[in-house]
Amino acid sequence: IEIVFDGADRGAFDKTPDFIKSIPLWKANEETALVAYEMNGEPLPHWNGFPARLVVPGWTATYWVKHLTSIKASTKPLNNFWMSSAYRVPLGKFPMVARFTSQETAVNTPITEIMVNSIITSHQDGATVKVGLPLNFSGIAWDAGYGIRSAELSVDGGRTWSVATLGDDLGPFAFRSWSHGFTAQQPGRNIVMVRATNGIGQTQTSQLISNPAGYHHNVMQAITVIAV
Repeated sequence: IEIVFDGADRGAFDKTPDFIKSIPLWKANEETALVAYEMNGEPLPHWNGFPARLVVPGWTATYWVKHLTSIKASTKPLNNFWMSSAYRVPLGKFPMVARFTSQETAVNTPITEIMVNSIITSHQDGATVKVGLPLNFSGIAWDAGYGIRSAELSVDGGRTWSVATLGDDLGPFAFRSWSHGFTAQQPGRNIVMVRATNGIGQTQTSQLISNPAGYHHNVMQAITVIAV
């Protein structure tokens, strides 16, 4: 029911448990799940996981085990620190479609899919712009592989939203660029926000979804832009 992956890397402390993770059999059988041993036609570099690493597109990086030493098929759920205690969230808190049911308990579940998210990359918080001068806000959006349906921009702290222009769709797991023009009409502070929605209707949250380890942070980003 699970495929178990052991990595050669070790923790910084002697008491850190051996890094062994599992993924469900159905996920391992997807054509996008890979054991990568080359990158750009060359052997996988050490820092990228030589001699081989697991690649699980759409799932969080905890499953992307580096420096693989063994791969085993298991008829029961893997029970170790990295599966039973670490990288878990309260059950029902997040809209995960692809759940790791063999690892779920009555109260919590492993993190799996990457939550839909976006960021502004063209301007920093506190940036100064000129009144009347056209400018362009831009950034990237991403999700677990359902595809980015839309990105929206607000320049008034979330009171109103405008649909941004999406860049090329380079594949379900690729970043999707977005952009939107803006011209400040008067001096003052503008609270600029972005939110993305994916192909199955999931969108970013306006309030942090609290969980013990702080996973899946996809609150809409907000920056202040000062028009002078």
